Amino acid sequence: MTQTLSGAGPMLRVVSTRVLAAAERTGIPGSDLPGPYGVGEYASALRRQLRSFARVQLVGELVNLRPSRARVYFELRDAAGAIPCAVWLTDWEAILARTGGAAPAEGMQVVVAGGCDFYPGSATSSPGFSFSVADLRVAGEGDLLARIERVRKQLDAEGLLAPQKLLPRALLPRTIGVVTAENGKAREDILAGLARRGWAGRIVWGFAPVQDRHAAPLIARALTDLAALGDVEVAIVARGGGSLADLLCFCEEGLCRTVALLAVPVIASVGHHTDRTLLDDVAAISCSTPTHAAEVAVGLDCAGARAELLGRASRMREHGRRAVLSRARTLTALSRAPAAHIERQRARLHQRLREVRAGSRRRVQSEREITQRRALVLERKVSSTVRDCRTRRPQELQRLLLGLAGHDPQRTLERGYALVQSRDGEPIATAAQARRARKLELRFADDTVSAKVREP
Repeated sequence: MTQTLSGAGPMLRVVSTRVLAAAERTGIPGSDLPGPYGVGEYASALRRQLRSFARVQLVGELVNLRPSRARVYFELRDAAGAIPCAVWLTDWEAILARTGGAAPAEGMQVVVAGGCDFYPGSATSSPGFSFSVADLRVAGEGDLLARIERVRKQLDAEGLLAPQKLLPRALLPRTIGVVTAENGKAREDILAGLARRGWAGRIVWGFAPVQDRHAAPLIARALTDLAALGDVEVAIVARGGGSLADLLCFCEEGLCRTVALLAVPVIASVGHHTDRTLLDDVAAISCSTPTHAAEVAVGLDCAGARAELLGRASRMREHGRRAVLSRARTLTALSRAPAAHIERQRARLHQRLREVRAGSRRRVQSEREITQRRALVLERKVSSTVRDCRTRRPQELQRLLLGLAGHDPQRTLERGYALVQSRDGEPIATAAQARRARKLELRFADDTVSAKVREP
């Protein structure tokens, strides 16, 4: 409705609004239901009704914990259902103070006290239902964490946590397989990490959902398809951060068994650095972020390696150029001055010849002097020998002759002695020998006389 009269604009606009509101409140023809009511009016009534419910205590498993500036949101689940919960930040800090500062973690079994609450929303914000928590107590480990731990122990007992870690990994793979959500942030992070590495290989994408109960079989199938290609040298499974419930598909036993039996090393990058799934335990390497996974997959900084290779090639080229120039200068010098080189060699040979000649003369002179000294010594020895033969030897012979003459028996006979012998020439020294011999010969200095022994 439009009005152009001056001075009556505001009043006419109010009347127009009221007319439109009355027309809009006209219900559906033929319907017996009360109303229609305004959305805000009904939302406020719903809020009052929900808040009027009795305040109770609930027990369940804490998942999807999300702190914000004013409130802390999480979900409480069990096998039969789930309910969203919210607690004011001041109440949350008071709960932490009562528990000694140990914050409840996802997967824990907790007991909460509070009541239903509803935010009616507005024209620019969405409504929301939550269980307003006034107090919280940790009741123990939740069924979800216990089940995950049982599966982990079972896989460890079967030896399925080690095979991936024993697989060899290429330092610079040519082809990398990536399993992630098609429109996820992890895809951009992986590309950015590979770009920083300067890697220019081939990426094979295996897009699969990474957050629901049906995601695990699809992820396992994508990994199996990548391994079947034959060209993929390493595979990355990447997903951004999330709650334990969001990452539950990466704790599925079937997915973990599939990864453990793959012949291609798998790098797991699921959640934040504080999150830990079964896939992290089974995979060859567990990384905190998709960027870190990309850097681990390409173990060599290609950009730095290229720069280092170019630097070494440049240095080698410079050294080669210097070596060639040095050899060229040497060859030029040798080719321009062969006579000088020959003259130097001739002078060196002449010098050696002079040294040899001088050494020979010195050696001959030395040998001559030694020979002269030896000849003089021999001459002196010969003179001494000749002198001995001419003078000392005759005198020595005369002394020996005199000594021999002093012991000659003939000289004894000449002094008046006689030598008594038998007829056989045997000397007789005693009277008994003379009696037995009877016939004797007496030798005197001038002659021999025969004698015969006669006894009275």
